[in-house]
Parts: sequence; C-alpha cells; structure tokens
Amino acid sequence: MMSTSRQNRRRFLQQSLSLTAAAASTPLWLESRVKADDAPASKNDRPILGSIGLGGRGTHIATQASRFGDIVAVCDVDREHAENAREKFGGKAEIFEDFHKLIDRNDIEAVTIGTPDHWHTAVALAALHAGKDVYCEKPLTLTIDEGKAIRKAVKETGRVFQVGTQQRSDGRFRLACEMVRNGWLGKLQKVTVTLPDSTLTGGPFENKPVPSNLNWDFWLGQAPAVAYCPERCHYTFRWWYEYSGGVMTDWGAHHMDIAHWAMGMEDSGPRTVHGHAKLPHIENGYNTPKYFTIDCEYPNDVQLRVQIGDNGVLFEGEEGRVFVNRGKIMGAPVKKFLDQYSMDERPSDWKLLVKSDNHMGNFFDCIKSRETPVSDVASHHRTISACHLCNISMRLGRKLQWDAVKEQCVGDSEANAMLSRDQRSPYQWS
Repeated sequence: MMSTSRQNRRRFLQQSLSLTAAAASTPLWLESRVKADDAPASKNDRPILGSIGLGGRGTHIATQASRFGDIVAVCDVDREHAENAREKFGGKAEIFEDFHKLIDRNDIEAVTIGTPDHWHTAVALAALHAGKDVYCEKPLTLTIDEGKAIRKAVKETGRVFQVGTQQRSDGRFRLACEMVRNGWLGKLQKVTVTLPDSTLTGGPFENKPVPSNLNWDFWLGQAPAVAYCPERCHYTFRWWYEYSGGVMTDWGAHHMDIAHWAMGMEDSGPRTVHGHAKLPHIENGYNTPKYFTIDCEYPNDVQLRVQIGDNGVLFEGEEGRVFVNRGKIMGAPVKKFLDQYSMDERPSDWKLLVKSDNHMGNFFDCIKSRETPVSDVASHHRTISACHLCNISMRLGRKLQWDAVKEQCVGDSEANAMLSRDQRSPYQWS
C-alpha cells in the first residue's frame, strides 16, 4: 500500500473520490471455459491476478485463486506479509504498499481482497471502477451505507464480484436451504442462528512503537487515529468495533447468509431487530460483546434468534426441523429426503438454488461466463445489513424497526446515523 507522504495522501484522496477509470475490455482468455472444481489446464486459460491484503485469511484466499490464475502483484501495508506472499507465489510478484498502484496495472484482470473489514469498501470500489473483477472476503462492509455503494458500483460497472461466504458452496447448506424453500418443513416458523463463543476479551492493552515493517497510519485508514498496539491489528482486529463488528459480523456473515438464503431474503431483510448484550467498556481494550441474544422478526411472521453456542443454523417449521453446520445436516426431514435421494439428487419439481461445489472456482467460472456468482453482492449486502442492524440495536440497547425498501430505521434518527461512519481524511472512499 502507500507511503505517508503528502503527495501520496493527496493522490489517495483524489483517486478514492473520483473512481472514474473505464471498465477493462474483455480479456483474451475469456474465450475458454474452466470447470469450477478444476484448475485450468493451460497457461492461456489463466487470468492475471493481484492480491490485496495478505494476512492469514488474505493469503489463504490468494492461494485458492492461484490455482486458477497467475498472481503477478501483491499488496499489504505490512511489508513482511507482502514479502512472505511473494515467496509463496513463486518469488516474482511485484510488491506494493499502495493498492491503487496495483490496481493501476492494466494487465491485472481480477483481484482478491483480504484486508481488514474497514478497508473492503475503498479497495473494492477502486477495483470495480478500474475494470477488475473482485473476490472479497466476508463480511463485505463495515456499514450498511458501504454496502449500498458497492452494490451500485457492481451494477454500474458490470464486473463479477464474489463475496467470500463459502458456505454457499457447501452442499449441506444448499440442501437445507432448498428443503426450506420447497416446503419439506412445512410453513417456516423459526430460525435460530447460533454463533461460536469465539470473541476475545481483554484490555487495557499497552501501546507500543510501530514495527518498522508496518504502515500503521494506512492500516488505520478511515478509522480514528490512535496509537499502535498489537492487539488492534492483524487477526484480532475483529474484536474492535472501529474496524469490524465482532462475532456478529465475523461468523454472522456466514450463518445469517444461510438463514437469508433459505428464507428468500435476497432483496429484503428483517422487520424488527432487538438485541440484548452487555458491551465491554475497557479503555484501549476489545469492545465488541462476547455474549448476546438478538430477536428479529422477518416477513411471513418468521422469528429469527441470534445467540452464542453450538455453531450452526436451525430451521423449524410446522412439519419438522433441520439443523446444519459445516460438519453435518440433520433432522427428520433430512432423513426422509435421504431415504429417497442422494445428497446430489433432487425431485423433478424441486426449486433449485445456484449450485457451486468450489467457491473460488465459481468465481472464475463466472468471470468467464459473466454470470452472477453464487454469493453475489446484492444478496450479501442484505445479509450483512441484518448483521449491522443487530450490532446497532445492541449498542443502542433498544428495538429497531427496519424498512427494507427504503433501507432506513423507522423513526429513529440516532440509529440511522449509525448506518455510516465518519471517515478520517485522507482515506475517505466517498
């Protein structure tokens, strides 16, 4: 990423505000097709890639992408992350600190984004308007208004954008959602989304000198300027509200997405959200809640509860229950289904969801076909909006009424003010 010089800061602001680069022309390799579960067999089939944000998860998704394309550039504000990634991908990739410079490379056709959450929007918007296809880790955004901006940019640019909610490419989750949609549980009455007890607690933490390999001001980006402490960045950024949304967005982005997929909430959301939590108030300490209960009401009188416990999603209907997580799918309706069909078979009159068995492969398939990927921006924006509303309700300590058409809280100016965040200059994305 970029240096802290005044010239580069001015360039950052100008590029973030304008975002006017024309969409790239169709690449030559688009003429051939790659199967979703196989790496391309020929160099001519491999798109040119750049990877932005290369911590643990960022390197993981870049590694997956490298099966389908050639990574020629890597970018991270932590020089050690960038150098380690370059070595992992053959030792020849160009290293950048400023992601704009990576995006400026005309040969790069697609990017992976594995930055902390508060950087997703700025990087994604710059990439989209420069004509790049995008694979971005979940959760898509830091705020609801950021999701509106990315959704608009995807529509305007026509680029392919896959969100890293890989549970949509897991046959167990797809089967559970299809069973709900096809009435195998009868009328859906209740959904319980259970997130893992993974939130870290602690603080106050000691501020320390910034490591020589880290551009701390750029890492903070649009977030408030604060002194460096190791607990704020890299993996543990998740437990700071300034940069993320705690487990509610970290795991909620996955399980709430499955709940929405089953309920058909691709362009809608909850009617009401009421969160109950004890927020930590520790100076210079983790500030997202560890335990909470959130009750939501959805259209068709479906009640949805979010809680901490046995990681997974439980669907309850008038005629049965189905529980699903990354290890299992179970319940009487599942047994009944599997007595007649295999996991990959469906009844002839079945209403099907998009099938994907490889999340990154689906992204590259869609780059070539120009089809919408299995985890698209529009539907994930609605999912993460619900997660953000849960956090807003917990922080305000009251019930919210949500107008899913206007995407506004009804009669609550304080809650509506939290649909966006103040952005520190010169790192604004809007």
